[in-house]
Amino acid sequence: MQLLRFSTAGSVDDGKSTLIGRLLYDSKSIFEDQLEAVEQASKARGNEEVNLALLTDGLRAEREQGITIDVAYRYFATPKRKFIIADTPGHVQYTRNMVTGASTADLSIILVDARHGVLEQTVRHSYISSLLGIPNIVVAINKMDLVDFSEEVYNKIKADYLKMSEVLNIQNVVFIPISAKDGDNVVNKSDSMPWYTGKPLLEYLETVPVDHKNGPAEFRYPVQYVIRPISDKYHDFRGYAGRVASGTLRVGDRVKVLPSGQESTVKRLSQAEEELDEIFAPLSVTIQLNDEIDISRGDILVKADEPQPQISQDVKMDVCWFNETPMQLRKKYIIRQETFETVGLVREIISRRDINTLEKETGVTSLNMNDIAEIAVHTASPLVFDSYRHNRVTGSLIFIDPDTNETVGAGMIL
Repeated sequence: MQLLRFSTAGSVDDGKSTLIGRLLYDSKSIFEDQLEAVEQASKARGNEEVNLALLTDGLRAEREQGITIDVAYRYFATPKRKFIIADTPGHVQYTRNMVTGASTADLSIILVDARHGVLEQTVRHSYISSLLGIPNIVVAINKMDLVDFSEEVYNKIKADYLKMSEVLNIQNVVFIPISAKDGDNVVNKSDSMPWYTGKPLLEYLETVPVDHKNGPAEFRYPVQYVIRPISDKYHDFRGYAGRVASGTLRVGDRVKVLPSGQESTVKRLSQAEEELDEIFAPLSVTIQLNDEIDISRGDILVKADEPQPQISQDVKMDVCWFNETPMQLRKKYIIRQETFETVGLVREIISRRDINTLEKETGVTSLNMNDIAEIAVHTASPLVFDSYRHNRVTGSLIFIDPDTNETVGAGMIL
């Protein structure tokens, strides 16, 4: 059965948690004791009806404030497909949580309150979803019951969003008018909006193509650990443990080690005690080679006869800045890309995207929290990378402040 990972995003009070609660409730994916607990919590808060948002807002602070702070993951299944949902926060200060939740998604649901239309957070979350390479975006125009299920309101929001998406080059957008509170067009088609002829949300989620999940064809294997047993019985054993990022590899294939460029052939593939003829993403395995060559943690194994990744100390990327302390030009940051780690500095902020005007600003000398920009970075050691659009694993990295050890930014290599 196919798996679809999707995230929800939008402004505060757009109804993200309620929508997920409605999906779980109407698809009969919650247990009776969970429902009873939510019913009791709803009564305690003075709600006349069951507050479905409480199914996902698990932190005490979230329930007290009626907002989502952290990313909440929920799992459910229908006869057609399995789903993993990342319910992400709406507040601007939690944009970094949204990036985390959406980074592995196959689809992003952007909620828009029908009363308010396209807001700054709508643009921000849509733009980030696009930068993260999420191939499908659903704009769920929620609370249609509060605008009398108006087709005119729906069309106005759709036109506004399409105008914005053209500027930001956001593609594959589907619009669905819903009422998460009452269930209109969530699992079942709404009788209140006969003018909408598309699929309800769950049916769309069950049928949207996920062919992209096959991933890039080229083999990429970041080495995590070099295995050298201390027992004399296995004194000649040398294995390279890690997780396959993309592609496939078979015993006998010729591989190249990057960035050194040394080559060898595959002697043995194994997972725990089991020998394998072939490995593929996302298996965690051990690779043995026929030649003793210098390989360390952070190196990447690729097939010698396939298109190669780039190797450079100067890299351009989009970055989303997470930290209250601004990004500074020429300051040294720890840069971590999968198992590889080096030191780098931002040489130039090429342009920053103004979320309100959608214009690219040049001449910027620092980035504040939640800023999105294109930057040029110089690293102490060469990076081995693909573009993020081609390979999410080898095309992404994070920035760590060496003074605080906090993750302060996420980069998507261009």
